[in-house]
Amino acid sequence: MAVASFLLGLPGLLVLNFVLGPAAVVLALVALSRGTRRRGRALLGLALGVADLLIVVGLTVANHGVIWSFA
Repeated sequence: MAVASFLLGLPGLLVLNFVLGPAAVVLALVALSRGTRRRGRALLGLALGVADLLIVVGLTVANHGVIWSFA
């Protein structure tokens, strides 16, 4: 789960960060709660997932609350 968290968080920085970010955070927290041997990878996945969510918030604020625009 730690590796999956990392692998979801990394592309989430560029695409689908509103989906991949929370998934990376959840998988990292589950891996850490189960006592994974890959603690560093889980922490990195957690950090990337949080960064994904911060990007979503930043872009939403920059666009004045509009995530998508079809115009």
